[in-house]
Amino acid sequence: MTKKINNFFYYFLSFLLITSVCGDDHIIGGIFDENYGENLKAFKTAIQLTNEERSGSQLKDVSEFVRPYNMFDASVKTCELLDMKVIAIFGPQNSQNFEAIQSVCDAKEIPVIQTRWNFRSKRYSTIINFYPHPTQLSSAYVDIIKKLGWSQFVLFYDNDESFMRLLELMKLTQKKTHLVVTRQLDPNEDGVYRTQFKEIAESPIKNIIIDCRIEILNEVLKQAQQVGLMNRNYNYFITNLDFHTLNLESIRYSNANITGIKLIKTDMKLTEDFKNLMCNGDKEEVDSPASSNVDNNVDNAEECSLSTSSALIADAMSMLNQAITDLEARSDIYPEGHSCSSPNTWKFGSSLINIMRTGKIEGRTGLIKFDNEGFRSDFTLILTEVQERAMVDIGYWNLSKGVQIERHAPFPQEHINKDEDEDPTSLVNKTLRVITALTEPYCFLKDSSDLLTGNDRYEGFAVDLIDEMAKLEKFSYNIILRADKSNGARNSRGQWSGMIGDLINHTADLAIADLTINSERADAADFTTPFMELGVKILFQKPRSAPPNFFSFAEPFAIQTWISIAISYVFVSISLFIMGRVSASEWTNPYPCIEEPEYLINQFSLSNSFWFSTGTGLQQGTEIAPIGISTRMVAGMWWFFILLMVASYTANLAACLATEIPLELFTDVKSMVERADELKIRYGAKANGATEKFFRDSKDHPVLGKVFKHMQEHPEDMPSDNSQGVKLAEQTKYAFFMESTSIEYEMERHCDLNMYGDFLDRKGYGIAMRKNSTYRSRLSTTVLKLQSSGVLEELKRRWWQERKGGGQCMKSVDSTDAKPLGMSNLEGVFFMTIYGLILAFVFAILERILYIITLSKKTKIPLLKAVKYDTKFFMNFDSNVMPVLGSNANLDEEQERDNELETPKSEQMPYGFIITSKEQLDMN
Repeated sequence: MTKKINNFFYYFLSFLLITSVCGDDHIIGGIFDENYGENLKAFKTAIQLTNEERSGSQLKDVSEFVRPYNMFDASVKTCELLDMKVIAIFGPQNSQNFEAIQSVCDAKEIPVIQTRWNFRSKRYSTIINFYPHPTQLSSAYVDIIKKLGWSQFVLFYDNDESFMRLLELMKLTQKKTHLVVTRQLDPNEDGVYRTQFKEIAESPIKNIIIDCRIEILNEVLKQAQQVGLMNRNYNYFITNLDFHTLNLESIRYSNANITGIKLIKTDMKLTEDFKNLMCNGDKEEVDSPASSNVDNNVDNAEECSLSTSSALIADAMSMLNQAITDLEARSDIYPEGHSCSSPNTWKFGSSLINIMRTGKIEGRTGLIKFDNEGFRSDFTLILTEVQERAMVDIGYWNLSKGVQIERHAPFPQEHINKDEDEDPTSLVNKTLRVITALTEPYCFLKDSSDLLTGNDRYEGFAVDLIDEMAKLEKFSYNIILRADKSNGARNSRGQWSGMIGDLINHTADLAIADLTINSERADAADFTTPFMELGVKILFQKPRSAPPNFFSFAEPFAIQTWISIAISYVFVSISLFIMGRVSASEWTNPYPCIEEPEYLINQFSLSNSFWFSTGTGLQQGTEIAPIGISTRMVAGMWWFFILLMVASYTANLAACLATEIPLELFTDVKSMVERADELKIRYGAKANGATEKFFRDSKDHPVLGKVFKHMQEHPEDMPSDNSQGVKLAEQTKYAFFMESTSIEYEMERHCDLNMYGDFLDRKGYGIAMRKNSTYRSRLSTTVLKLQSSGVLEELKRRWWQERKGGGQCMKSVDSTDAKPLGMSNLEGVFFMTIYGLILAFVFAILERILYIITLSKKTKIPLLKAVKYDTKFFMNFDSNVMPVLGSNANLDEEQERDNELETPKSEQMPYGFIITSKEQLDMN
C-alpha cells in the first residue's frame, strides 16, 4: 500500500512539473552514473547556456542517477523520463546501463546521446555518439606512431575495451615492419603496475604506449617513474583524451619524452566560457547524490580543467538545440504518445535524429559532423607534449591531412640516415667468438664426406640462430666448442667454470646453448631476451597398457545401461504374461477339430513369457507367436528396443575390445614422490645443472624438498649428462627431471618416453655475454625481431621435428593398421559360454533329481530303486524311449513288462509317454 502511495505522489509531482512548463518548452532528459557528477553539472550548464541563446521556447532538464551495472534500474529510469515527455536523453558512461537505455529509446524512436567510446554503435539506431569513431581513432594512433618513427614499442592496455582500441596498432606486426610487445597493466587487479614496468626495463625497447582509464593514469605514470622508466631514454604516447586534465608536476622534470592527444580546442572563447561557468559554479549548483564526488581525477589545485565528456555534452546540447530549432521551423513539435505503457513511438523522433546526423557545427571539440553511416569520423586530434613549464600543443591529426607536426618530431628517428660506424652498439663488420657445446639439438658435428673447416663443421638450432642474427646485424662469428659441455657453475671461492667462466676470462664473447637464465648467472653475465621459454617437467616411460578386463565384452554399455536392460527385460516379460491372460485372442482352442471345446489354453505362461523375451532379445526367435493386438504391440516395441540396443552394442564392441587403457603410475611430481617407494621408481636430474639448482633453492617446499633430499642421498641417480638420464628413463623405472624443450626433443626420437606433470618453474634460454656488454641491447632486439617474424618457431620445428630423426614417433602414433584381437581380449566370452554350459548341466541334474523324488513319492517306490531304474534308461544312449512307472505297479513288474516289449531303435517315442499294453503301442 505504501508503495502505491509513493508511486501516486511521484506521478503527481511529475504532472505538476510538466504542467508548470509552458506549452512550447522542451524537456531534455539525462541519466548519469552516480560517480560522474561532473557530467550532470555539464548537462545543466549546457542547457543554461543554450537557453540564453534561444529566443522562444526554453529547454528544461530532468535528470536521474543510476548505479553502475544496474540495467534494470536504468530501464525503469528511462521509462520514468519518457512519462515526463522528454524528447531526447543523454546517456551514462557505463556501457551496460547505456545499452539498456538504448533498447528502450530504439523502441520509442527517442534520440539518445552518447559521449563515450563505443565500438558497438550501429547505423540504424537512435544513438548519436559525439565521441570519435573507434576505427578512425585507431587509424589516428597508427599514423601518429609512424610519424614519430617508432619501429618497435610496448603497448600497455588496461582492460578489454582498451585492448580493442589498440588492435590497429597490433596489426602492424603482420607487415613485419614493426616490433610490437603487448602487456596488460594490471592482470591481477591489485593496483600494482611496477611488475609489468620492471619487465620492460630489462628489454631494449624504449618506446611505450599507454591506454588506460583516466582514474588510474596518474598512478601508472608514477609507478613507471619509480622503476626508472622516466628519463630521457624513454618515449611515451598517451592515448587517453583527458590526459591534459592531469596535474603532471611529479614527472614534468623527468626529461622523458611524453606525448598525448586531446579533442578539446582550449584556445576557443566558446570553450573558455563553458569552462569558467563549470569551474566557478556561480550560476546553478548541482543538487544530486554525486555532487560531492565530481571527478576526483581532475586536479584543480591551480586551475580547473575541462574533461572531454563535459565538452562533448556541451557540443551535443548545441547541436540538439540547432536540430530542435530547425524542426520547429518546419512544424509544431509536441512530445506525446511515446511512454513505455503506450505502443506508439514519437512521430518526430526519426526526423530529429536525421537532422542532427546531417547537420554540422563548430564546437568545443572541433568540427562536429557525421558521415553517411551516422558516425563521427571526421575530427581533429591535437598533439600535446609535456614540457617543464606546461603542456604544449605541437601538432594535429585529421582525416584529410594526416599528422602535421609544427616543429621537429619530439622523438628521434631510429637509425634513419645514420652512419652505423658512429653507433657504439653497432656490430657491423665485427667478429665475435661464440662458444657452445655439442648438445642436441643445439649443436652437432655436420655429417659430410668432405673435409670441413671453421663454422662449416657445425649445424643445429644454436648455429642457425647465431647465423640469422649475424645476417641481420652484419657481423661475423667463429664457433668455439666447450669440451665438457658445462654451462657454468660457481665454486666456493666465487670462481665460475664452464661457458660463463669462458665469458668472464675473455675466452669467448658470446655463449649460446641450452643456457638457462637464473639469478646467479645473471649476476656474473648479461643475457639477451630469452629466445626460448621452458620449465622443468618429468621424463618417464609411456604408460603400459593395462591387461584387458575379463568382462571386456560388457564394456560397450555402462553398468547403469545393463541394469536398465535387465529391468526392461523383466518388465516386458511380466507385461506379456499379464496381457496374455487379459487378451481374449490369446486363449485358444487346443483341439481345432472341435468347434465347441470344453476349455481353452493360453501359450503365455510365466515361463513362456520370459522365454519369448529371451529368444527375441538374442535375435533368435521362439516357437511362440503373439496373437492379440496388445501382445503384438508389446512384442513389436520390444523388438524395436532390441534392434537399437544390439546396433549400439555392436557399434561400440569393436572399439572396446581393441582399446588398450594406459596404466599411469603417476601424473605429477607429487603423486610420483608419494608412490616412488611403492612402485620402486628412481628419480634424479643432471648433476650440477640448473635443474638441480632449482630443487636446491626449493628445498623448503614440502614436495620439491623431498625430491632434493632424495638427490642428495642417491648421487647414483644424478647423471652427468642429459643423454645418460634419457637412457636410464628408457630402460628402467627412472624419472628424469629435465627442461621441457629437451624433453620435447627426446620424445620425437624415443617413442617409449613421455612428459609428465605441469611446469615446476618458468624460465628461458638466453645468449650470454660479459657483464655490461655494449651490444646486449642490440642482440636482444635482434632476438625479438626473429621471434616476431616466426624465424625462431621455424628453427625449432626444423631441429625438433624434421632433422636428426625427428618426427618418427608421430608416424607410429598416427598408424591406422588394425591389430588382431588376442585371446586376452575375448577370454571373457569363452569363459561365459563354458560357465553357462556347466550351469545348464547342473540345472539338468537338479531337475532330474527333483523329478525322481517326486515320482518316488507319488508311486511310493523306494528312492534308491527309482534312481536305479531311472539311471538304467538314462545311460542307454541307443534309445530315445523311456517308459514311465505306473502309479499302481512295483518296480519289478514294470521292468519285466518292459523287457517283453521290443521296441525298434528307429522308433522315436515322446519322453514321458506312459505304456500300458502292446495294443496301445500298436494303436499309437
